[in-house]
Amino acid sequence: MTDAPPDPDTAPRLRLRIVFGDLATLGPGKADLLERIRETGSIAGAGRAMEMSYKRAWNLVEEMNSAFRHALVESSRGGSRGGGACLTETGATVLAHYRALEQITATAGAERIAALTALLADKPGEN
Repeated sequence: MTDAPPDPDTAPRLRLRIVFGDLATLGPGKADLLERIRETGSIAGAGRAMEMSYKRAWNLVEEMNSAFRHALVESSRGGSRGGGACLTETGATVLAHYRALEQITATAGAERIAALTALLADKPGEN
């Protein structure tokens, strides 16, 4: 056995999805979308960066904006001055809380994930 770092494609990963009853869900995809909007300044640009259609990205933004007390993303239409989008203060706060929960969960669960990994078969279908 080597001490090489785990291959990111095969290393176990924990994905956190928070379900707020019938109101909303917040998971890795929406968090990534918020990050890309912050980075690109655009819903369309964020969608392209995630290989997601503009319509899908826009629908997810609308879902998030309607689920929280205050909008997470503000956008302005295109035109001669161009459009754009940015995270609101609430959007930045929601994203920061979600990323902190991801880190807390990963840290707290690392020992259990390692224990589960040790129980896996070497090859699929091998018992």
